[in-house]
This record gives sequence, C-alpha cells and structure tokens, in this order.
Amino acid sequence: MRRLRYGFIVLGLLFCMTTTATAGVSIGIGIGLPNVSIGINLPLYPELVPVPGYPVYYAPGVPGNYFFYDGLYWVFYDNNWYASSWYNGPWGLVDPYYVPVYILRIPVRYYRQPPVYFRGWAPNAPPRWGHHWGRPWQERRHGWDRWDRNRAPRRAPLPVYQRSYSGDRYPSVDQQQRVRRDSYRYEPRNKVVREHLRQVEKRAPAPTPRERERRPEMRGPQRQGDQQRPAPVQVVPQQRGPAHEPRQQPPVMREQRAPQGGHEPPRVREPQRGPEPRVKERGGGQERGGGQERDHGQGRGHGQDKDEGRGR
Repeated sequence: MRRLRYGFIVLGLLFCMTTTATAGVSIGIGIGLPNVSIGINLPLYPELVPVPGYPVYYAPGVPGNYFFYDGLYWVFYDNNWYASSWYNGPWGLVDPYYVPVYILRIPVRYYRQPPVYFRGWAPNAPPRWGHHWGRPWQERRHGWDRWDRNRAPRRAPLPVYQRSYSGDRYPSVDQQQRVRRDSYRYEPRNKVVREHLRQVEKRAPAPTPRERERRPEMRGPQRQGDQQRPAPVQVVPQQRGPAHEPRQQPPVMREQRAPQGGHEPPRVREPQRGPEPRVKERGGGQERGGGQERDHGQGRGHGQDKDEGRGR
C-alpha cells in the first residue's frame, strides 16, 4: 500500500511538471512562444523572392524550406512548422491545425529540402497534408486546398529593416519585439498570427529611457517622442519674427521727432505742405518778400501774417 501511495505521488508530480513545461512552450493559440532553436542558422538577412500567384515569399538561397507570409517567417523542418518574427529565430512551434492555408498551399517545387515522402507528388501542387497528418486533420481543415487565385491577398511588406542586424548585432528576444514595434507597422490578416504577436509583445518588457537613448533603433522615426522634438525648432522663428518688426520702426520715428525738437518747426512742415511753390508762381517781388519773411519771421511769430498782407 505504501508503495502504491508513493507511486501515485510520483506520478502526480511528474504530471504537474509536464503541464508546467508545456504551458511554457505553447500559449494555447496555435503558435508557441519563440524559444526553439532549429537546424537553420542564417548569418545574414536572406534574399526573399515572391512565389508567383501566392501571397508568399521563399528563400532560394537558404538550405531549407524557408518562407515569409503575413509578417512572419515560416520554416518546415523535421516534419513540423515553425514561425518567427525575425529571420534567424528563435522559433515557435506551430500546431498543424493552425497553420495558415496559404502556407499549406505553397507548391512542392518551392521546398528547397523537401522530405522523402514528397517524392512523386506534383511539383506545381501543394503537398498532401492529409496523408501526412491523418484523417482527423483532413476533416477539420476540409477545403484548405480550394481557393480563388483572383482573390488572393497582397503580399505583406518585407521587414527589410532587419538587414542591419546580423552577427553580434542580432537582437535578443526582448529587443526584437521593441525594434519590430518601432520599425514594422504591418498588421497581419491571419487571426492566429495577430494573437501570437500580441502575446509575444505582452511578455516583452517596455524599453527604459536609457535604452532608447543608447540604442537609436529603439526610438524609431515615427515615435511620438521624436515627433515632438523638432517642434521647438519650428516655433522659435515664428515667435521671433514679429519681435523684430517693431525694432525696425524706431529709426523712422526718430526722423519724425527730430525736427519737432528743433528751433525751426515751420521750415520743416512748409516743404511738405507746399507753401513755397505757391509764392514762386506769383512773381519775383513776392519771391523776395517771401524770402525776407522767412529770414525775419523766425523771431516775429505772428508778424509774418502782416507782411504777407502788405504784399497782397
């Protein structure tokens, strides 16, 4: 009896450990978390070529079954599908029931290292996944190989920003999500892919201010913080512009105030009103009288009016 008790206890502990380990690998949405290293190691960003008629890219130079679809990289390795948001992983195991249909529809000819059981299958047709995964899968994914090619979605844009990260500069899992969030704005169409990326981003910690200053790729050209930085540069000249305008006016006002403070205010105003041309038109004698009036009228004040009356 004691041995049976100990046996049940050991089995219960093993079951708990297995459940915990499985929960760490899969998050229950079809694609596991990116923590798997497979037999593909790419030192550089691969060359990706569109598959004609399909919203998928393939890598002809990669020694493996390497594809890109809907914002993720897909690899068929060791009879399983793996996905990652970065070209060299780490990879997450994909449940066969949740592999996107356009990945399943890729023709056999675009598999650079097809499995042995692919032999004899039509090169321009997709693999016979029903034979590989069995009848339960075929019944659940019924109709996956029938589709209208005229209604195929567009290819997702390639994350070419990842070309700058290779070798020692290849980011860690946490840094991958930060850089991708700042540099890649594409929203996946597949529901499983969207949910997978959301779960992965939730696990990634937010970047600290020091990390953003040390690593320019974490700041991103379209982040809200960077959009506010050039704003003061644009506002400063607009505030100084009107401030310089009144500074140009004091020289003009000094020229107007200077004659008002002199000893001959009438002589400054008479050329503007035009009194002298009127006197010149009346004759030579009056010109002389007008000149005398201007010469002697400085100290007479109202006597100038009497002299103009006598001349008339």
